[in-house]
Amino acid sequence: MKLKDFAEVVRGVIHGDPDIEIAGVSGIMDAHEGDITFVSSARYLRQACESKASCIIVKELIPDIKASQLLTSNPYFAFAKAIECFYPGLPFQPGISEKAVISDRVQFGKSVSVYPCAYLSDDISIGDGTVILPGVFIGEKTEIGKHCIIHPNVVIREGVTIGDRVIIHSGTVIGSDGYGYTFEKGEHYKIPQVGGVIIEDDVEIGSNVSIDRATLGNTIIGRGTKIDNLVQIAHNVKIGEKSLIIAQVGISGSSELGNYVTIGGQAGLADHTVVESGTIIAAKSGLFGHVTKGVYSGFPAIPHKDWLRAQALFAKLPEIYKKIRELENKINNLEKGDSV
Repeated sequence: MKLKDFAEVVRGVIHGDPDIEIAGVSGIMDAHEGDITFVSSARYLRQACESKASCIIVKELIPDIKASQLLTSNPYFAFAKAIECFYPGLPFQPGISEKAVISDRVQFGKSVSVYPCAYLSDDISIGDGTVILPGVFIGEKTEIGKHCIIHPNVVIREGVTIGDRVIIHSGTVIGSDGYGYTFEKGEHYKIPQVGGVIIEDDVEIGSNVSIDRATLGNTIIGRGTKIDNLVQIAHNVKIGEKSLIIAQVGISGSSELGNYVTIGGQAGLADHTVVESGTIIAAKSGLFGHVTKGVYSGFPAIPHKDWLRAQALFAKLPEIYKKIRELENKINNLEKGDSV
């Protein structure tokens, strides 16, 4: 592909040779002649000058670089589009495998792919262009939209609704029972979990994620939200649109997250926590109650600026303790001197 052809894809401005051939995509230090790479910030200017790439995607023109430069407002996005162009992925072949177990009460859209060893229960509907890969289980009365990709060994239980263009990675379970018990006569009595799960359009769910069905009603994952690997989302949780949930986060039952919420890895939310739209939660934080819009860190979480000050103070505690002991000794000596 010539650079000028790719520039049209991302609406970039070329500084250099528009007819140069681009054969691949690479990281800035691994790039060779024929590769395209990118610079996302000024921290990488030295690497950009040393890179052997034929073209570097930049936000602003960088002097003293011999390679051609492609100016875009978002270099990282243009880099992602380059990967799409040069590494389109394996094509899925439409068709229903005879080695899949499929109820005769399944409704298929056009160009659906169902691979061997998938199991599709009664009263399921699957939209146009959706791909069901080997080992997938889909329970009764589940609806899956158009152009979804369900990777191997995903379990989608009964009564789940999934929108269009949803990607679910291997090992994930959607619609497992919520963790609900009541204590009666010395025993933990299971509370039936009879609700559902709704996954809206353009959601991506990583591997080995658990999204529990609601006790009643629905657990809801909003449009465009991206969930990383090993996340636990409990019953009746509601997550808004275009939120980012990073690895090993745990969200307890009946919590509600607004839109554009970001939660760092290994953070935990207590049950019935409410997080306002636009909030950022740092990794390993713990939250409960009503969290107003802001940036939070720590366990329990406090505003991030306060947490930074507290961490700086924590590092000085041994020195502060030493000074306090010295002051105590001086006070004791003064008291002894006064009593003589």
